[in-house]
Amino acid sequence: MHILLIHQAFAALDEPGGTRHHEFARLLVARGHRVTVIASPVSYLTGSKASEGSGHEPGIRILRAPVYSAHHKSFVHRVFAFLSFMAASFLLGLRVRQVDLVWGTSPPIFQGVTAWLLARLKRVPFLFEVRDLWPQFAIAVGVLKSPLLIRLSLWLERFLYRRADRMMVNSPAYVEHVQGRGARRVELVPNGADPAMFDPADEGADFRGAHGLQERYVVLYAGAHGMSNDLGVALEAAARLEKTAPQVCLVFLGDGKEKPALQVRAAELGLGNVLFLPPVPKSEMAAALAAADACLAILKPIEEYKTTYPNKVFDYMAAGRPVVLAIDGVIREVVESAGCGLFAPPGEPAALAEAIRELAADPPAGRRMGLAGRRHLEEHFSREKIGEQLLRLLEGMAGT
Repeated sequence: MHILLIHQAFAALDEPGGTRHHEFARLLVARGHRVTVIASPVSYLTGSKASEGSGHEPGIRILRAPVYSAHHKSFVHRVFAFLSFMAASFLLGLRVRQVDLVWGTSPPIFQGVTAWLLARLKRVPFLFEVRDLWPQFAIAVGVLKSPLLIRLSLWLERFLYRRADRMMVNSPAYVEHVQGRGARRVELVPNGADPAMFDPADEGADFRGAHGLQERYVVLYAGAHGMSNDLGVALEAAARLEKTAPQVCLVFLGDGKEKPALQVRAAELGLGNVLFLPPVPKSEMAAALAAADACLAILKPIEEYKTTYPNKVFDYMAAGRPVVLAIDGVIREVVESAGCGLFAPPGEPAALAEAIRELAADPPAGRRMGLAGRRHLEEHFSREKIGEQLLRLLEGMAGT
């Protein structure tokens, strides 16, 4: 089976960003299938040029479609980047031969149009994956405001859902949403992680030594520094912790549009317990997480975000680190079922500081939580088990 994946923000294991699709591609190739990915030449996380050879290995072919590359500047610039990729990926996809299935993924939702058109022209099944509820999230956070654009976006969402031969979602809370907008057959293939990538026994001595963290209780945030991530609340929590738990250091690992403003704010607050680090490829994430005593996952206190299964939480669990969770909803259910962390209500710096203080006061309890999370991930959210679900879905669609 030859699968064509249209994914502007595709990241290989040697690049920063979410690598769900590269990991899945490797699993598919191991089962005898071929995967061609059409991706952007620009990293969505950093805005820098993607490495030319990233992701290429036997059975996996990465094609880079030219795009307008100023998507970090503003929402309007991002829309131009999305639209340019939609057109360029369509033209590139026309040249890909002997395809058995076209897989589109959202966000951005515009690349779903490319996947649908290519699937129809090639007369093969169209799988449409929803990784977050765009445009609902963009509307809720205030990024998408124009009534005309909102109406057009909602129309496009329904158009694609109704025309997909099969829908795939990565969170159980998305199923009802997509069904309510016309999706016919919906499959849950949740986010997860590969436990083989992480060693819970590793204490990250090299990483801690390189960044002067030897004697600190390290709380690591790894991921995007964007509007949705609410890292300003984490800085306010750090200000509280500086006096009451001076051994704690909050480490922000990653990049994004809001990072410069966050660095300015940390300087204004005079925070000596905060460290900003550049993003690292997924292949180096194990070393970073090993250096953490606890890991932070946080989003704005918006009702829509209660539906998410953030990738980072599963990486934290795979690394055997306790989770400080400032996200309510279905991911809270996972963390509490696993007994692998502490919940702080989103948007509340004092509560977040208290959760971190509690973990820092009893490191052995945190280690027990982390190992409980690792066991829960191995049983329910390992990439290999989830990959089996995906394999059955794709093979069923392509009739192989």
